[in-house]
Amino acid sequence: MDSSYTWIILIFILLFSYFISEKFRYYSKFGIYIVICIVTSIILFPVAILRPKNVDNLFFLSYLCRIISPLIGIEWIIEGKEYLSKNESYIVMANHQSSLDVVGMFHLWPILRRGTAVAKEELRYAWPFGLFLWLAGVVFIPRSKGEVSRQILNKELQKRKKEKVKLWIFPEGTRRSDGKIHNFKKGGFHMALSEQIPILPVVFSYYYFLDHEKKHFHNGKVVITVLPPVYTEGKSLKSIDDLVAEVREKMIKCFDESCPEEINA
Repeated sequence: MDSSYTWIILIFILLFSYFISEKFRYYSKFGIYIVICIVTSIILFPVAILRPKNVDNLFFLSYLCRIISPLIGIEWIIEGKEYLSKNESYIVMANHQSSLDVVGMFHLWPILRRGTAVAKEELRYAWPFGLFLWLAGVVFIPRSKGEVSRQILNKELQKRKKEKVKLWIFPEGTRRSDGKIHNFKKGGFHMALSEQIPILPVVFSYYYFLDHEKKHFHNGKVVITVLPPVYTEGKSLKSIDDLVAEVREKMIKCFDESCPEEINA
């Protein structure tokens, strides 16, 4: 059989499987996401290697990776852009439901401009994407070593504060897709109070179109809401519990108001 016919048949089988199999579509969409991140990292590697640890490298990565969203069927609706675009140093805190949060971040980064993120140490070794993130100034921390993580973050925050770079963290610590915002770890709040840096809450609405257990991944919309900053100036570490509760309550209220019915309207 001619090779061209073989390719045509293969493409037809893949497309047929994509449209009739929920599980195949689920893995295909995540596969597209991963492949584009890898390819983009390789393309931009020569740029990043010339200016290592420069957070501007993330801008170029995010700009190119925005192509992922239409390919996997997600539309991002961003509210509160005016807070994200301010030329100030913030600790950005967002809820964490899925690795797809990163795709949403690709759409926020051109607005945020100068920012970096905190990621688990394991991601550093997921080359070539992890290597590019390291070259782009992403902060990697060993989650099992609390004191070491705090030292790394405090040092990084002092440096980024002078440069007016925003530091993005997920205060829940790990992602959960059960439609709830779970308890927050205090590390980010400790940094905000120590350095008197405002906290900028960001809320991703519920991923109603995604079910990891059933392996369903439909098309859908996600509202990303950037809430007004919570200022820490004049507050001491004694008020950390109140600060955690205040930020979490605001994010939960926003999350609960962004229901699937409203998103689909």
